[in-house]
Amino acid sequence: MRVVILGSGRGSNAEAILEAQAAGRLGSARVVALFSDVADAPLLALGARFGVPARFVDPSPFRTKLEGAGEERFIAAVTAERPDLVVLAGFMRVLKAGFLNAFAGRIINLHPSLLPSFPGLDAIGQAWRRGVKVAGCTVHGVTAEVDGGPILDQAVVRIEPGETLESFAAKVHAAEHALLPAVIARLSTVAAASDPARGL
Repeated sequence: MRVVILGSGRGSNAEAILEAQAAGRLGSARVVALFSDVADAPLLALGARFGVPARFVDPSPFRTKLEGAGEERFIAAVTAERPDLVVLAGFMRVLKAGFLNAFAGRIINLHPSLLPSFPGLDAIGQAWRRGVKVAGCTVHGVTAEVDGGPILDQAVVRIEPGETLESFAAKVHAAEHALLPAVIARLSTVAAASDPARGL
């Protein structure tokens, strides 16, 4: 199963995926490209480290969404990699109909809350301020509704007495780094079982 990762920042979740691949824990999935909408995103440095093509794709003209010429450039770049799965790992742009239709049913996202609770930005901070006792992270399919696609899996993180926001956030990120590669591995197993050629 061919996987393309899109990200905008540090790339810690992309790194977790690539480390799982290197350790043989990604099933038949194989990351074939990393793309970022930020020219100096640390995520891009993972390419050389793991031997995966990585490059910046110009997202302009919009600041927070992928539309117009930027969307066309991303569609072309991702299409060229013939992906079975597109993984949003900290990709901080709202996807619009053009991209969603081009890869319909093949896009997943990682969100740092137990959806449907706390969608949108700063989900960890939202949960902390609300005072919940149980939080976590979610991998879901991507649709036009932001953070509203079908839930594929979740990991629970408990907020313990004496917890700080920083320690809570670290626990959520650790859960993310385990959950996302596990979901990709499971999807690769399902894909290989339904069409053995896709596992090659």
